[in-house]
Amino acid sequence: MARSVGGVRGERDRIYVPYLLPALLIYTFLFIAPAAVTIWYSFTKWQGLGTTAHYNGLANYRAMLSNSVFLTAFRNTLILVVVGGAFVFALTFLTMVVMREMRGRSFVRSMLFVPCILSPIAIGTAVGFLLNPDGALNQVLSDVGLHSLTRGWLGPDLIFKCIIAAVVWISTGFYVAIMMSRVDAIPEDLYETARLAGANRLEQFRYITFPLTRDALSTGAVLWVIGAVKTFEIVIAFTGTAGNPPIQARSAAVEQYLAVTGGVSGTPELGSAAAIGVVMFLLTAVLVVALRRLLRSEAVEL
Repeated sequence: MARSVGGVRGERDRIYVPYLLPALLIYTFLFIAPAAVTIWYSFTKWQGLGTTAHYNGLANYRAMLSNSVFLTAFRNTLILVVVGGAFVFALTFLTMVVMREMRGRSFVRSMLFVPCILSPIAIGTAVGFLLNPDGALNQVLSDVGLHSLTRGWLGPDLIFKCIIAAVVWISTGFYVAIMMSRVDAIPEDLYETARLAGANRLEQFRYITFPLTRDALSTGAVLWVIGAVKTFEIVIAFTGTAGNPPIQARSAAVEQYLAVTGGVSGTPELGSAAAIGVVMFLLTAVLVVALRRLLRSEAVEL
């Protein structure tokens, strides 16, 4: 019997391999191989095509750990992932509670999704003009007699907070769409039973909505981490594409871009850029694994 089962499995494997092999080869060629090459270049001093890459061991990584500019960019990225994510999913949960029984919620969901389909560059540029010292926000505050509330919103102390607010505004509609698609699949009978038992909206969310949307939350959280670690366009749009963004506004992705283009020195350092890419990958992998473990749960049958 064991031999028969083993023979069936072997025959099945022989059938699968010819179908899987082309996809595996393409994936290896387009993804695995470039990733391996990037890791190799992270241990070199390389200025790009036409130059020779010289192996320098861990010098790029040591330089990152002693570079206050990179550490600021890395800290900003972590803040964006954690604080921005907390705001995004808090707003998403609040929207789920409000929209579940709302009339016309499909239209509202579509409106919330609109910022996600607009160009981050366009949004960042528009918000940058809005928050300028002479922009519309300060002008409105002055006109209504709240001159004391006017600020240099794009100054060093506030610029990254404004970037986080813009990212949260852009992203929330996307995660609302993901979560509400799962909420729509929950039978209304469960909520009717809960209401008859005296459960209010928050209790319904805690005992019905949240457990039955936990898989969608896990997926959304992973997508948020991946996207937040790669935040780039909105920073460039806020700070202008000419020159270098101020240190207080930089993310790890922006710092990698500056390493590729040469930054202040004008000399590209692709070895350093590769090292930053490896660090970003490791950060993403650690956060994704942690989230998957934190949000892991048994499948709930509807």
